Amino acid sequence: MNIGIWVLGDQININQAALQSCTEKDNIFVIMIESLEYIQVRPYHQQKLVLIWSAMRHFVVELRQAGWKVKHAISTDFETPLKHWIETNQITELRVMKPNDKPFLEVIKNLQVPCSIKIIPNNLFIWHETEFQAWARKRKRLLMEDFYREGRKRLKILMNQNKPVGEKWNFDKENRKYPKGKLNTPETLWFKPDEITREVINQVKDLNFTKYGEIEPFRWAVTRQQALQVLENFIQYSLPNFGDYQDAMVTGEETLWHSLLSPYINLGLLHPLEVIKKVESAYHNQQLKLNSVEGFIRQVLGWREYMRGVYLVMDDEYSQSNWFNHNHPLPEFFWDANKTDMNCLHQVLIQVQNTGYAHHIQRLMVLSNFALISGISPQEVENWFHAAFIDAYDWVMQTNVLGMGLFADGGILASKPYAASANYINKMSDYCKDCTYDWKVRVTSPQGQGNNSLACPFNYFYWDFLARHRDKLKSQGRMNFVLANLDKMDSETLDNIRLKAEKWHSQKTSC
Repeated sequence: MNIGIWVLGDQININQAALQSCTEKDNIFVIMIESLEYIQVRPYHQQKLVLIWSAMRHFVVELRQAGWKVKHAISTDFETPLKHWIETNQITELRVMKPNDKPFLEVIKNLQVPCSIKIIPNNLFIWHETEFQAWARKRKRLLMEDFYREGRKRLKILMNQNKPVGEKWNFDKENRKYPKGKLNTPETLWFKPDEITREVINQVKDLNFTKYGEIEPFRWAVTRQQALQVLENFIQYSLPNFGDYQDAMVTGEETLWHSLLSPYINLGLLHPLEVIKKVESAYHNQQLKLNSVEGFIRQVLGWREYMRGVYLVMDDEYSQSNWFNHNHPLPEFFWDANKTDMNCLHQVLIQVQNTGYAHHIQRLMVLSNFALISGISPQEVENWFHAAFIDAYDWVMQTNVLGMGLFADGGILASKPYAASANYINKMSDYCKDCTYDWKVRVTSPQGQGNNSLACPFNYFYWDFLARHRDKLKSQGRMNFVLANLDKMDSETLDNIRLKAEKWHSQKTSC
């Protein structure tokens, strides 16, 4: 019996389950496919295409060096090269590790190929799918904090017997500082494209359909060896100060103390548990600050695994969640950063345009926050995030954008909407000081106080959002404090805020 193994583009790991299911390499055939049709679903960031395809091609080389018989195919679709490869090698069973994204699982199930297909459970996450389902069935609400603590206990991560190291599970309150004075940020570890990557860059440049973002300079790691170097560099130079300033946003600082590991973990080049173990080991051996180490581990063991688990247990209707019934179209400036004069949005969007990357607070409290309070369609926002970010996949973006960022699921995932005015952005960044708008100005008052041209859109959109959805928001207990402030506003001020928000949308629509 000849067995075929189809390795998907985000399963690039020599220990992935489908490869590991074969104890010997005789009569085993491996294929990796680059589909030109599949990448036209949305206008993906060019650097994302380069990263995935270059990593795939480097993995083909690695597999061949390890003795696997590997076919690398470039095609308009997946089915055509699969059929030809199966027939040529007389394959009787095709094994595929279960894809992370639900839509692609349906693609596999609907394939018309001349052999049986066996789906192998995915082993590139810490929690197996069945384990999360068993955990979720016991709970009325799927709280991330409960899940995170359970993971710490199970794996004995940062534990002192049955208690958390430092006597606290969560040090998030210590991780909200803004760096003052002259910054001394660590140098980011980037890589020059090798011959394989240069070939991919030229191929992507020649694609004759719509893409997004700048393709060069391309500096991302494309092999496991390089990804491991990024991990070691983060632990040595960035992790010591990661915790304090992980929420800060600084003009001209693309990476600050962030790890930039998510693209490599999501591709399979790094396993999340090995990352966590190395970080925990550094904590014990180098006496690093606990708020830095715990904060990072919570992102991987907590949020990442939790987001994937929630994605798996939700039905297909989750992708259409729209609790607030928001339906404004995505503004054009999301695709072209030069079309907005809001400095915070411009700074983050130009960074995404150039690199495919922005850190979690830039994504949550600038991009998602603006989309939420201005009433943009959740599905359009999620589609943009999926296309624009180098680490984005269906399983990542549905829960992060629809659930956490836009509260479109009505609170299944988050305990309150992450909505904020310009005050938050001014506190956690330097974006406001060079902006056309004044972060202190809410809207022009009838008495002439304030300047209409300087009123920050984050301010009038924020209060308009609270006013429009007051009845829904009052059911969210954590919103009562801000709603009390809303109740103190006079009707004339609220009318001015509403009119200003409506005018902004009408101007964007007519452009």
